[in-house]
Amino acid sequence: MKKIPFGALPDGTAVDQYTLTAGRLECDVITYGGAIRTLRVPDRDGRIVDVLLGFDRLEDYLDPGNGCLGALVGRYANRIGGASFDLNGVRYPLAANNGVNHLHGGIVGFHKRVWTAEAAGDDFVTLALDSPDGEEGYPGDLAVRVTYRLAEDGLAIEYRARAEQDTLCNLTNHAYFNLSGHDSGPVTDQTIQIFAGRYTPTDAGSIPTGEIAPVDGTPMDLRQPLPIGTHWDDGFQQLIFAGGYDHNWVLDGADGSLRPAARAASPETGIALEVLTTLPGVQFYTANSLDGCPAGKGGTPYSRRWGFCLETQLFPDSPHHPNFPSAVLRAGEVWAHTTALRFSLC
Repeated sequence: MKKIPFGALPDGTAVDQYTLTAGRLECDVITYGGAIRTLRVPDRDGRIVDVLLGFDRLEDYLDPGNGCLGALVGRYANRIGGASFDLNGVRYPLAANNGVNHLHGGIVGFHKRVWTAEAAGDDFVTLALDSPDGEEGYPGDLAVRVTYRLAEDGLAIEYRARAEQDTLCNLTNHAYFNLSGHDSGPVTDQTIQIFAGRYTPTDAGSIPTGEIAPVDGTPMDLRQPLPIGTHWDDGFQQLIFAGGYDHNWVLDGADGSLRPAARAASPETGIALEVLTTLPGVQFYTANSLDGCPAGKGGTPYSRRWGFCLETQLFPDSPHHPNFPSAVLRAGEVWAHTTALRFSLC
């Protein structure tokens, strides 16, 4: 395990970078936001390719337009409509940081906190964050531990969170993948497959309507591999609302076990990514709003649609939809989920 400084916040708080290795795979994780900064894997010709968007400087991770690149997101990933929720008969107001809605945990979500490396080795690091009662409006102390564990075939992300009183919990990682290389341009021709026959339509503000709709006969049907850019500019109302894909898919057969959620591949490099998760949903996002992002690693001018996200999750706005899986974490219970990123060649 290699640890090096990665700068300091304006208040002097140090940020470190940990490098994990397993076989020919290598991954850099920084303690700011618990972000995965790089993920280097071999392509079909044996060349090592960095398949994650990220930054070389801490200052760029602090930039408001950074898109949460590679970061851990919480206490509630994705959106909560109306920036409030009711729990046990109490209304909890939250920051309206996405129009009138609440996004990714608020003004200072987990992606803007410095995590503590609690344990580390050659192929893993465990990051810790304690969120106090009332932080960003959420009730109860929440102790979060996330382990990144690298193997020769990929990276596992193991989440654990324990609540001291009833609260909400919905954690994810906001990695942007580009399987042709982080500096290769738009992901138009890379393929996507999502193992889901249903999705959750939204209104114009990306808040689910509560409907769980079939994908049949729509551009949301990604059950067979398709180039990502095939339909993203179709005149389908859901795609018009989001400027491309930015929706939650309801994974087939989700039962809490680790099962396939999605598969993506690059015809250029031959690198294929399979995402498996114990969670019931995945947000497929095609970086529709990445314009204005700071320059990435090596000065790469990241722009709209230069990457894609597969954010495993509970469903957006679940506190307002009883038919969605509940995001309530009861006092003394542990929120324990795993997402695995497995790489192969195609």
